[in-house]
Amino acid sequence: MKKILIFSLAYYPKFVGGAEVAIKEITDRIDPHEFEFHMVTLRFDRNLPKQEKIGNILIHRIGFSKPGASIFDLQKFPLKLNKPLFQFLAFLEATKLHSNYHFDAIWAMMAHSTGVPAGIFKTFFPKVSYLLTLQEGDPIEYILKKMQPVAPLFRRAFTKADIIQPISNFLGNWAKQMGYNGTLEIIPNAVNTKHFAQVFSESELAPIKEILHKKEGDTLMITTSRLVTKNAVDDCIRALLLLPSTVRFIILGIGPDEDMLKRLAKDLGVADRVMFLGQVDHKEMPKYLKASDIFIRPSLSEGMGNSFVEAMAAELPVIATQEGGIADFLFDPILNPNKQPTGRAVKPRDPEGIARAVMVFVNEPDSTKAIIQNAKKLAFEKYDWDLIAKDMKEKVFSRL
Repeated sequence: MKKILIFSLAYYPKFVGGAEVAIKEITDRIDPHEFEFHMVTLRFDRNLPKQEKIGNILIHRIGFSKPGASIFDLQKFPLKLNKPLFQFLAFLEATKLHSNYHFDAIWAMMAHSTGVPAGIFKTFFPKVSYLLTLQEGDPIEYILKKMQPVAPLFRRAFTKADIIQPISNFLGNWAKQMGYNGTLEIIPNAVNTKHFAQVFSESELAPIKEILHKKEGDTLMITTSRLVTKNAVDDCIRALLLLPSTVRFIILGIGPDEDMLKRLAKDLGVADRVMFLGQVDHKEMPKYLKASDIFIRPSLSEGMGNSFVEAMAAELPVIATQEGGIADFLFDPILNPNKQPTGRAVKPRDPEGIARAVMVFVNEPDSTKAIIQNAKKLAFEKYDWDLIAKDMKEKVFSRL
């Protein structure tokens, strides 16, 4: 049996994002008799045990904690010290664990979160194989600025890796820019395609449509986004000024920009056409997508973007930019003539382009139907977790 130690800033049951979902979906599908997974992660919530087994991973939690910590507590003292201190405390914890478990490999989930301790560990234990997964969604310039205080160690996070597994071609190019010249294995994230492709009866969708106040003739744009600058939710609100009053905008998600976005909608006079629904349970999300008409997120940066693929599986036409990893699966009929179209692409910071794309979807049902079918086919053929877990086992873990 091979033993792999994972470095991850957070993990279940709290503060879970796309990276944490990827870890669980992959490790849950790998035979525990072949690979034994451990993890060093932050505790945050003092009610969580310092060590516990979740799925196929034995979790080892470190760092400052607070009873019942919420997401807002993470930015307050002392929990806000956890992320910078993790760069070094995780290495110390990994060293202690290695003396007990004798790991065959380490796996860092995202360079800017865990690459520094993984790179230091690799320096001290060069015979232990090192996998770096790149999942970053923030702009590269922003990440480099944040990591400037430990820039040499951050670069080592890349150059010391035996294999780097980016989730998109965009992130693969970043690895090369950071000086990595080893094995690159591009394996994307996936989504629970079957979950989002569920078919619901009209009676099952009726309560959701009532929540959304959907009337005959309405066109509902929907986004599932953290309310942060990079997701450009404000551009969708601005686009409403250029669209018929029957077009409304549904926002699922929370974030620091929420108050600003609500003020913007009010100032533009479209507050009655924008609905903020906050965090929606993952189990209910397919119903909200199915009750809507168009998915939109004109991101300014994106490592990949699971939400787009979820919408494709749910048979919603997608409007997005082609920034970062989105370009790997969002193919526009005009911009990508050699590909089967899977959505409509807009430029960053282009409310006018968003409005045009919405009306094309509304006014051209035949081409929209074809795009929906192409996108769903792509989601199932390339972005299913069973396929991704198989690739990770055969192309990455076994090679390590």
